[in-house]
Amino acid sequence: MAPLETPVNAQLFINGEFVDASDQKTFDLSSPYSGEHVGKIAEATVVDVDTAVSAAEAAFPSWSSLSPTQRGKPLAKLAQLRQDATPELARLDALSIGRPVGTYFDGHYATMHFRYFSEAAYPTGTSSLNTPGFVNMSMRQPYGVTGVVIPWNAPLVFLSKKLAPALAAGNCMILKTSEKAPLSSHLVATMLNEAGFPPGVINILHGHGMPSGDAISRHMRIRALSFTGSVRTGRLIQKAAAESNFKHLVFEMGGKSPALVFADADLEQAAQETQSSIMFHSGQTCFANSRLYVEESVAEKFMASFKQMASARKLGDPLDKETASGPQADKAQYDTVQKYLEEGKKSGQVIETDAKMPNGEQHLFVRPTILMNQPEDSKVLKEEIFGPVVAINTFKTEEEALEKANATEYGLYASVYTKDIDRAMRVAKSFESGMVGINCTSPTGAWDMPFGGYKQSGVGRESFHDSMDDWLETKSVFMKVKGLAASTAANSVLGR
Repeated sequence: MAPLETPVNAQLFINGEFVDASDQKTFDLSSPYSGEHVGKIAEATVVDVDTAVSAAEAAFPSWSSLSPTQRGKPLAKLAQLRQDATPELARLDALSIGRPVGTYFDGHYATMHFRYFSEAAYPTGTSSLNTPGFVNMSMRQPYGVTGVVIPWNAPLVFLSKKLAPALAAGNCMILKTSEKAPLSSHLVATMLNEAGFPPGVINILHGHGMPSGDAISRHMRIRALSFTGSVRTGRLIQKAAAESNFKHLVFEMGGKSPALVFADADLEQAAQETQSSIMFHSGQTCFANSRLYVEESVAEKFMASFKQMASARKLGDPLDKETASGPQADKAQYDTVQKYLEEGKKSGQVIETDAKMPNGEQHLFVRPTILMNQPEDSKVLKEEIFGPVVAINTFKTEEEALEKANATEYGLYASVYTKDIDRAMRVAKSFESGMVGINCTSPTGAWDMPFGGYKQSGVGRESFHDSMDDWLETKSVFMKVKGLAASTAANSVLGR
């Protein structure tokens, strides 16, 4: 696919057509690296949300009545179109949020999801002869019109992991992009008609949380909604859903992921992987290991390796394939990180690595930073910073390490580095976390394993095997059959 002309004019995609916002309003998007104007984005209104819902409602009867194979054809076509466009998608995310093209795994991730769900949409029900005189069964059916609100840090990843299973299940979709990163989703929207999706099956809106995100959360005819983002926004969505129609919700929210490094661990491996986790995408990932607890006897050695490796990261132009870390996504995110660094200076020690800052006047870069000797109740150890900032404290015993690791309202990902398999399994069981790495850390995962968190990090799970469950209703059907052996008593309520 030929590169889109910059700045990109990203309209709304409703009922198979690109349209302006109902009130004609737009907002500008600038590159966090160069400051150049890279997009003119339509700002969806409440009216636009309602129009999209009506289009999805109209498309739902025919889309949901197709066989899984028939629904799979446009999903497979979209997988190929999207794969062919990977370089352009990477460029657009580099322009809008500073995501380095050299670390862009998102294209492969999206292709895998659309290909898998193009062939995996055979939801199974159950049948039962356990009630005498009856053949009973359960059915799995799509909700109808459903919604998705995706974050800015990896827009293509979240577009694919949510759209693919929801569409395969037979739902029609309203997807809202983040105002910080609409460009790659806009490019996907340009592929939908060519892929063969009927008008109204997928509708892509751009805009801020207010008004369009709030309108989606409150809409009475949207029956299920998946959201990835901050706890603060998730709380607002949950409240809006409760005040409207109690739509089914799937949340994947923030993290303050710990990694425990014991003295018997491979310290070089642990240092390399943990610094990569927190520094990847300039710390702007939900499951980054932002808290490290290192056994006291090896802390000095570990720290030296960690700092050396983090210092070697190349900061610079996200369009340069050699760049490891780009800028923060925008000035608001940069200012947030600076605020936490000031807090860290008040509560403990702040150590900047020796990573070389880019030349020029780019002002949204944060040098990889280590926080030391921070109290466990400090803001920098309790709140998500979302920047290339890691807190490293020490521990003496396994019990102490676990107590510190679990002392948070987040529970998305946790890691343990040790060569003692018994300790590894004890710690894995004791972590209050939805995902655990043993001698590995985020972003390590598996396609077929549930993705999601404990506590305020999430509600529900996503994966190849788990995602379909959140996009299907379950219906029980009880059918009395003449001629089946049954006593009078057995035909009464609940088979008693």
